[in-house]
Amino acid sequence: MMVSYRLYWTLWILSCFGQYLGQDLQIPEPPNKAEGDSVVFAPDSPPSTSIFITQWFFAATPIITVAHGVTTVNPAYEGRFRFDSNTLALTLQNLRLSDSGIYRLTVTTSAGETLTGETSLQVFENVSNVRLIGPEEPLIEGESSANITSEGTGTITSVQWMKDNSPLSPSNSIIFSADNRSLFISPVQRSDSGEYQCTYTNPVSSGTAKLSLIINYGPEDVSIKGLDVVDLGVRVSLSCSANSEPSASFRWKFNETDTSVTTDTFTIDKTDVTHSGDYDCTAWNSVTNRNASQRHALLVKVSGGGLSIGAIVGIVVGVLVAVAAICGLIVYLIKTKKIPKINQQQKEQASEAAQTTQEHHYQEPLDFQMTSGDGAILGNERNIYENQCETDDYVNVKHGFSNRPRAPAPPPGIKSSSCAPLRK
Repeated sequence: MMVSYRLYWTLWILSCFGQYLGQDLQIPEPPNKAEGDSVVFAPDSPPSTSIFITQWFFAATPIITVAHGVTTVNPAYEGRFRFDSNTLALTLQNLRLSDSGIYRLTVTTSAGETLTGETSLQVFENVSNVRLIGPEEPLIEGESSANITSEGTGTITSVQWMKDNSPLSPSNSIIFSADNRSLFISPVQRSDSGEYQCTYTNPVSSGTAKLSLIINYGPEDVSIKGLDVVDLGVRVSLSCSANSEPSASFRWKFNETDTSVTTDTFTIDKTDVTHSGDYDCTAWNSVTNRNASQRHALLVKVSGGGLSIGAIVGIVVGVLVAVAAICGLIVYLIKTKKIPKINQQQKEQASEAAQTTQEHHYQEPLDFQMTSGDGAILGNERNIYENQCETDDYVNVKHGFSNRPRAPAPPPGIKSSSCAPLRK
């Protein structure tokens, strides 16, 4: 039982310290190397005593053996190595990926002591030919999806994505593949526009590829900048803008009529009253096939207190409406035959007026004189007739007649009438 315990204790000590005790030569581990590079393996403190045998191994395969001054080289390493017998350093050139592994140095001194040391080497293939493959068709905001795939050669130990020089992380719309070599964006937004970078790396090299992604959107937020009210004879410019990718093209209308202006600015060199009205700017995106419009009202006023164009237009419209109403009334009266009736009435009234005028003419006193037998002037016919009535009245009163005889009939042209009532 005691023997078994001692044996166990000895094996445990050897297992813990055997590697250290077996590596009497300390060989620093060289940095990682790229394919085609060179590496130097050298012990920190070579033995100070005479050396009979020196051997370098790659795993269990001998590379070089120097015994009693005789050098033996493995043909697989012929022309790829150098050995320094003073420092015991081994240099390997034109490294291959297969050169990765454990290297061991064994030294046997003249005293019969064997010293060993180990180190390791990792050889990587250089990263090269890194590129990004993106969508070829135009990407439209809210409608399209984008898949970006990376490619490259060499030993790839990590893949890193960036956008506009900032790390790119997964999100609700950005999904990375399991090997992190591609990403999927759905649906794309205008914020996804930018420069995407993918970097392949390993301990000895790296490669980066870039891809610009453009997300098309708009037009939207169309606006027109310019004056609302201007004087006659001035220069006016209306400027139209819109948020759009790519930049929008523009079309202008004036009072719903197309114009020849297809730029973002509508210019009037010299205003007059005919330039008052509504100006419509329509922005159009040829990629998204979308458009949006905005309207701007311009009023050209007359300086010096004159009527405004609105007042002038109102007056003109009012006059036109009145003329149209009168014309309509005339047409209506003609169609309903009311105008001929009115003309007939006018003719009848004119005829009666003429007859009345004639009668009045005949009622005028006849302007002639009559004389009595003794040559006295009795007066005109009207006076004679009126005097006759007065004479009769006198006779009737004097003789007491109760009834007055009617006056004699008047001459032609004098309207018949009875004498005045009996005077008392």
